[in-house]
Amino acid sequence: MHAPVDIQPALQWSFLVTDAAQPGAAATGADIAAMPFEAALAELEEIVGRLERGNVALEDSIAIYERGEALKKHCETLLRKAEARVEKITLSADGRPRGVEPLDVDR
Repeated sequence: MHAPVDIQPALQWSFLVTDAAQPGAAATGADIAAMPFEAALAELEEIVGRLERGNVALEDSIAIYERGEALKKHCETLLRKAEARVEKITLSADGRPRGVEPLDVDR
């Protein structure tokens, strides 16, 4: 079982919705759509760090900010899909497994 992933620090930015790539790259949203969660989250964290440090030119900041939004949405989508697939095992009164049901993450 994997430990829970806290993406809130990386997702706290309120990004604009666009399909821009990093400066100088010819990438589009298609490259993001093909990224696994871990790679998208790592790039998003890198972007947040660069923006927080403030040592990025204005035009580059806008481009990476926009890419960050696309990465954020991709991560959220992948997390929602993963949550929908997670099930918990239900037990009978005698403690034996009797089936599965959707996991209620709010409990």
